[in-house]
This record gives sequence, C-alpha cells and structure tokens, in this order.
Amino acid sequence: MIYTERLNCFVYFKMGLLRHWLVLLAICWVSKAKPITYRMNEEQPPNTLVGRLAEDHGYPNTKHFYKLEVGAPYLRVDGTTGEIYTTETSIDRESLPDCQKVPQGDPCFLEFEVSMTDPAKIPRLLEGRIEILDINDNTPNFPSPVITLHIPENTPIGNLFPIRPATDRDIGANGVARYELLTGPEYQSLFSLQVADEPEEKQPQLIVLGNLDREMKDNYDLTIRVHDGGIPPRSSSAILRITISDTNDNAPKFEKSAYEAELPENSPVGHSVLQVKANDSDQGVNAEIEYLFHQPPDAVKRLFHLDRNTGLISVQGSVDREEIGHFRFTVIAKDKGNNPKSAKTQVAINVKDVNDNAPTIEIRGIGLVTHHGGTANITEDVPVETAVALVQVSDKDEGENAAVICVVAGDVPFQLKPASESNKKYFLQTTSPLDYETSKEYTIMVVAVDSGNPPLSSTNSLKVQVVDVNDNAPIFAQSVLEVQFPENNEPGDILLDVDATDADSGSNAQLVYSIVLDPSTENDFEIDPNSGTIKVKTILDREQRERYEFQVLAADKGSPSLKGTATVIVRVLDKNDNDPKFMLSGYNFSVMENMPPLSPVGMVTVIDDDAGENAHVRLFVEPDNGDFVIQNGSGTILSSISFDREQQSTYTFRLKAVDGGVPPRSAYVGVTINVLDVNDNAPYVTQPSNSSYRHISTQNKIGTPVERVKAEDIDSGLNSELTYSITGGNPYELFHISTSSGDITLEKEILRKHLGLHRLVVRVNDKGKPSRHATALVHVFVNETLANISVVEALVGHSLDTPLDRDIAGDPDYERSKQRSNILFGVIAGIIVVILVIVIVVLVMRYCKQKDAKSGYQAGKKETKDLYAPKQNNKIHKNRNKKNKSPKPPKPADEDEEAGLQKALKFNLMNDTVGDSPRIHLPLNYPPGSPDLGRHYRSNSPLPSIQLQPQSPTASKKHQVVQDLPAANTFVGTGDNNSTGSDQYSDYSYKTNPQKYCNKQVGDLFLNTTGADRNILWTNVW
Repeated sequence: MIYTERLNCFVYFKMGLLRHWLVLLAICWVSKAKPITYRMNEEQPPNTLVGRLAEDHGYPNTKHFYKLEVGAPYLRVDGTTGEIYTTETSIDRESLPDCQKVPQGDPCFLEFEVSMTDPAKIPRLLEGRIEILDINDNTPNFPSPVITLHIPENTPIGNLFPIRPATDRDIGANGVARYELLTGPEYQSLFSLQVADEPEEKQPQLIVLGNLDREMKDNYDLTIRVHDGGIPPRSSSAILRITISDTNDNAPKFEKSAYEAELPENSPVGHSVLQVKANDSDQGVNAEIEYLFHQPPDAVKRLFHLDRNTGLISVQGSVDREEIGHFRFTVIAKDKGNNPKSAKTQVAINVKDVNDNAPTIEIRGIGLVTHHGGTANITEDVPVETAVALVQVSDKDEGENAAVICVVAGDVPFQLKPASESNKKYFLQTTSPLDYETSKEYTIMVVAVDSGNPPLSSTNSLKVQVVDVNDNAPIFAQSVLEVQFPENNEPGDILLDVDATDADSGSNAQLVYSIVLDPSTENDFEIDPNSGTIKVKTILDREQRERYEFQVLAADKGSPSLKGTATVIVRVLDKNDNDPKFMLSGYNFSVMENMPPLSPVGMVTVIDDDAGENAHVRLFVEPDNGDFVIQNGSGTILSSISFDREQQSTYTFRLKAVDGGVPPRSAYVGVTINVLDVNDNAPYVTQPSNSSYRHISTQNKIGTPVERVKAEDIDSGLNSELTYSITGGNPYELFHISTSSGDITLEKEILRKHLGLHRLVVRVNDKGKPSRHATALVHVFVNETLANISVVEALVGHSLDTPLDRDIAGDPDYERSKQRSNILFGVIAGIIVVILVIVIVVLVMRYCKQKDAKSGYQAGKKETKDLYAPKQNNKIHKNRNKKNKSPKPPKPADEDEEAGLQKALKFNLMNDTVGDSPRIHLPLNYPPGSPDLGRHYRSNSPLPSIQLQPQSPTASKKHQVVQDLPAANTFVGTGDNNSTGSDQYSDYSYKTNPQKYCNKQVGDLFLNTTGADRNILWTNVW
C-alpha cells in the first residue's frame, strides 16, 4: 500500500551568542512502504528463503539494487531480486536479545530493514519483521539431578508435597507438558504424582498414599521424569530423594495471591518497592518464615534485594525502564521446620518512566553511500534528492517523553525526508545539485527535541565530502598480521611495519595509514600515517591483557577516498614480574586439642599472575621447627604434633611462597593456629579439705553461712564453668548449697535429731559435654559447744572410712530409740491386757470357790489347806511398813526373788562419745510382784536426782547403774535438770538396746533405800 502525508519539520539554528529559532515548514511528499511481517521457525538451515520482499511489496523486479541495512548477521538479501535468506548464523529464539526482553508467551520478532535503489539512484526503505516461532530444541531439565523432599512421618494419606518444577527454555506446547513418577512395586502403595496447573508453570506434587514411619524407613529414592509437548517430545529425569522427618503440618500462607507495585526508574539503592507478607499457623521454628526468590531472572537478582526475614523488596541496582520496563517473578515463603513447607506468590513491578534520556540521533549510510568516521563522500554528479544518509531518531523514554521532533539546522543543500510510518527514520537527501569547485564538503547538523517536561535535546553531525570518482581501494599484502611482543617494553618501541598498495595513480594512490578507532586499543598503539610503522604507546602487561587485536586502515587520497584494512594480532609474551600472592594477608585457623598428628589444620591459597614456570609456586614453613608441614599441591597445613590447649593455646609461624622464575620471586604470610578447648580436665576442689570440719551452734538461724566449697577447672569456656550440688549426707535437707558459688548455708531450724556430725557429699560438675566432676566431703559438727576436739576429729576420721552411700547426719540412735520406745509401749500394753484378763479370771474363780464354801460340805471333795493360808506377799508388805528397822535375813526363796528383782531393775549409764551425758537403759520385762509404778509416781517422796560426783572413782567413764530398792517397792526414774554432764545433753535418755561398749570400764551403782540414809555404792566391773 502506497500513501503520502505531510510532515512539518522545525529547523533550529544557533549563531554566535544569540539564539534564533527559525521554523521551517517543509512539505515533503514521500513514498513509503508499509512494514510486512513474516513467520519462520527458529534454527532454520542457512540459505532458507524467508520472503520475497520486493514481490510482497508489489515492486517490479527491474534493475533495482537491494541492500540489507538492519538484520545482520542473521539475514542476508539478494542484491538483485530482494529475496531474504537466512545465513550461517543460526536464529535461536532463546538467545535473541530482543526475545529475552519479551515476557514468556508473547511473540518474538526479528526486525530488518532493506534499502531498494532504483536505476535513478533514488532509495526506498523497506521495513519488515520476522516472527520467530519456537521449535522444540531444548530439553526440559530439573534444577538438580537429585531433588530432596522432606516429608514428616505419620503424614495423613492424601497430603500433597510440591516438588521443584523443571524448566524448559522453549515456550507454549514445546514447554513442560507432563511429569511421570517411576517407582518400584514396593513403593507404588506409598507414593503417587499429581501435577497442578498454575498460571506460570506446571507444579508437580507428590501424593502420600500410605503410612510413613521414620523408624521403619527414613528415606526413599524414586525417579521423576519430565516430558515436554514437542514433536518428537524431549524428556529428562532426576532422582527424587524422599527423607522422612518430624511433623510440620502447616505451610506458610501469603496475605495476597499476587502483589503489584509501580517503581519510578532511577530510584536510589535501598528504596523500598513493596513487602510480601506470609503467615504460618505453626509455632516455634515451624512458624519462622524466610522469603526467597524462586528461579528469578538474572535482572531481578541483580536489581532487587529480598529481605529473607521481613519480605521487604528493595532496590539494589540501577533500575532503568529503557532496559527493562516490567518485572514479574515468584517469591517463596518457607518455614524453618525440619520438613520446611513453602508457599508462592507472584510479584509484578512496573517501572514508571522518567524523562531521563535525551533523544539519540543515529546517522548511517544508506544505499551506495557509505560513512567512515562520521564522513560521507559523494560524487559531485549525484542527482537531486539523492539520499546521503539514513537518520534514525529514538528516545528510550515512553509516551510524551519519547515524542521527538527532528530538523536539519543551517543553510545547507540537504533536507530530511520521512522514510517510515513511525516518523523516526528520515532520509538525508540533497535538495540541489552539488558543485565540487564551489564547495568540497558540508557539515550537516541534525537537531532532535523530545516533548518531555522539561524537554531534552541532542545533536549529531555528518560531514559530507564532495569528491571526484575514485574506484580502487588500497590493498594490504596480508589481511591478517600476527606478531609476538614481550611485556614490560619501553613506550615507543616498534611493533611492526605494514604496507598497502593502490592501483590508482596520483592523489588517488597516495595512502594514509591509521588505526581503526577501538576503545579497547586506541591508547595502546599508534601508526605513522605515511610509513605505516606501528609503535607501542604504553607498557604492555601480559597479566592485564595478553592478546590485542585491531584494524589498520589505509586510505588513498582520491575523491572520494577509498580504504583498505588489515587485522593486526599482538600476542604478549610473559616475564617473571609478579610475586606470588596469598589470597589473604593473614590466616587464622582454629583446631580442637587432642587431634592426632598429621591432621589437617587449615588450607591456604596462593596465586601468581605470571604464566608457565614463572607461575609454579612452592610453599615452605618458617621457622621449620617440625611442628607443622605443608602440602605444596593443595596448600594444606598438617600438624606434626598433638595439641594440648592447657600447654599451649596459640601457634604462630610464617609461610613462604617461591615461584619458579629466574630469578625466583617470593612472598610471605603469617599463620596463627588457635587451639580450641576440649573438656579433658575434671574440676579439682581447693577448699575445704576432706579431713576438715566446721562447728555450728544450735542457736544459728536459717540462712547462716556454714562453709564455702571452692573448686577450679583448668579448661576454658563452658568446660570451666562449675556447678555445685549436695548428693549425700543431707537426709534432713538441713543444708543448702548455691549451685553457682558453692556457698553452704543452714536451710532449716536445728532440732534435737540434728545434733552430731554431718558429712555432706558435695559434687562439683563442669558444663562440658560430657561433663566431668569432682567430689568433696564437708564435715559439719552441730552442737552447743566444741568441748572435745579430739572426739570430733575421731568422728571425722571414722567418716573418711565410711562409704559415701551411707549418710552420716546427726544422732544415729535418735530414730532407732523412737522405734524401740514404740515397741516397748506396745509390749507393756499387751502385758497389761494379759494381766487384766488373768486377774479377772482369778477373781471369778475365787468368787466361785467362796460360793461353794458357803454352801457347806460337799461329799467326795478334798478340802485344801492352802485355800485359807496367808500369802507370802502379805509378809513382804508387812516388812516394808516397818521403819528404821533392819530387815530380817530373808529366806532362801526370798533371796532368789530379790536377786531376780535386782537383775530385772538393772539399768545402764552409757556415753556414745566423750562428753556425752549418761543414758539410763530401762529393762523391758519385770518379774512377778513388781511395784505399781503409777502409784509410786503419785507418792509425795519422788526419787532424787542421781548425780555423778567428780570425786567418784570412775565418774568420767561409762557406768552401769543399778538401784537397790526393796523388792516390793522397786521403780526406775530419770535424773532432773540438775544432773551434770556434757554440754551436748541436759537430761538422761532411755535406751532399750543392750550394752554397746563391752570392753570399757563399767561401774555398778546400787542405791540402798531400806534405811533412812540412801548410800551409793560403786562396784567396778571389767
């Protein structure tokens, strides 16, 4: 379709210090061709016909010349027919830069431009584009050959677990189509596969079909295979490793299924874009969420930062809308449970345009006119409206910011003519005939202004040289010249000489040499324009760059000038000018003590920027005292000794690196080895000693300090932190120890049963793993006073020989005495009951006999004389009532009875320790005729206190005391509070056990109460 339109062009011209804006209205009638679109599969072989451009546009095939302006190196055009073909450079849709910027699923186009010049040398610009269709040339792949999936044990049947999906660089039907789970017969009842169709991808999910028990089997290896939808289909597989773990049954859930944000371009680094937020119904670690990008494009990783903890997305690079205007990616929220669960959300960020780009003006050759160095050479005989250049204006902004007005400034015989419907491409063509003799060259200034606020503008210029015809270009003898040149040269050294020839003559054969401008080499080499001698301008460094390639240009002096080029390749030779270099300025390694010799303790890395033998590095230890060796191949440091942190905690030495150059170069680095502690030392107690003791009074109150246990541990850190505890000897919980300080304090009020020696077994543990401990014995003597130190020391000595599992705490006989007293009271109660029964029986029998006696004589019954005989007890009672008279000598029977009473009423005074008060031991059985104790206690003459006088022969020793009383009035009593003895006790205590001390001196005390004076008699018994 051919159509015409009017174009208003504004011409801006600047002259001197005054700015004059001149508006030039140019009415230009231009013939333009509507762009055409072809469709073609990617990866087509070379010389595949794409389209017949001239025929498709309706132009006759008569002597037109076609040239490809845009589309190389993928396309070529037949110069005579206008047919477009593919080239040796394959068109890979996934690798085309234009296709990489297109969102997945959108069509991808390869644009091209062809200039068509008619016989009158009037060019036309034919635009078009090729939609590159995807073919199935990529295999879908999983992100890893082994995919690990954590599933908690006892997972309910039917639960789904997402599997990391595979990716396919192809799109549409050629992308990922289906997944397949390959299991053995034994696993078919446990697992299956389901695929969820999500907006962006197909998500494979593992279905649990059976009960999983981690104790029975904790992992399964299955195979998962992915297929694409191409014809023929492509596929790949990966190992799906299922690990059974504990339960984490709630996945995070995003507050939104998708997030959108608008971001102005050029936003500063750190600028917050948006924040994604997910919640997890679990608790603890299972509810802690971290946010991650899911397979983000490189641009997303480069330009945006995602805070793993907060989900805040911020800018970390320069965001340019002209580079990428829209970002779409996936964010994963994953909890921190043993079997982490995750959720996905889509994030879309639209970059808002800012008028930050001035229009760009590109001036390039068109048709038969070529440009070199911003100069166009045309002959003076070209017709009017000959196109000298194609001017293309563009603005990377969008909207109003990209609307551009373009004009030619100055009074020159050139004008702009639209070349396409977009009004962004113009032909720069002549408006009048050119005259070489009048003007040999023109400088054309093109001005472009956008419509932004404020507007931005730019200029570009083209120099047009009007020359005579010159049809032979210079030619070099060799098109490629290679040279080797050593590094560290002197500036100005000659590299080589180049030479070119020209078949023309005169000024058209005079050559001028130059180096084609290349930013990578323009400051390194220079060429003599007349002789072609190339010199090195700088000092070459092979380590910085070892290969240079640039082009040498030979231009003749014809009009227009013709040129020839040759490629120069420079290979830089190495010299040993670099020292070996360690990657770090110093190395610090930490190792555990007690490691065996020849264990690796660290690794160093050394490099040398040189090459060959100059880069071969050997390592040495200095000083070499034999403690460490180093492996030259790997840089691994080995220890020749076993470390003991308590002996030495730090080792310092140097490493020397020497290269293989001549002369060799070297470098040094310091190495520090820090020995970490292992809990290999148990604590030891410094206070108190096991044989010492502390005395506390019964008057001490709760909280009174008793003793402090001090201990030390030569380890460090937690291995030296100590805790204290009482593990034995504290059955009454009378004492408390501080777990941190070792201070022992009184925990309860002191009672009678607490008096005596207490042996506390204190355990001191460190906090190492495993923990080590020490045991201390703390002796505490509880008493009012400390009267006899030697006895306490003897008790402590006895404690040291007593096993630790036996408690030594207070009076050992206190509890036994209570038990025996209870037994005694029970026996007495039983005896009383028996006696009462016997008395009742006797009374009943006596009553019956008296009744029979009153009834008279009974025939056949023998009368008993003893029935009315006086009883012996009455005699004893009469003798007891006589006062101040000597008792008559008893009968033999009476003597036996008195001896029995004395034996029954015998009691003991015993001391368990030196200084203890006497203890009276009462008999548990009494002979017939014993006195009524209750009636005696109601008597007006109580038993006086028994006191041991100091002048008594054995007063300080243990005694056995027997009270000599009449058989009919015998009783046992206790001493009163006036009794003397040890400070430990103030009264006598009853004991029912037999005599413990059989080898000590014992005195028998007899109290004779038959007369008015009671005499105390001592009898020594051994």
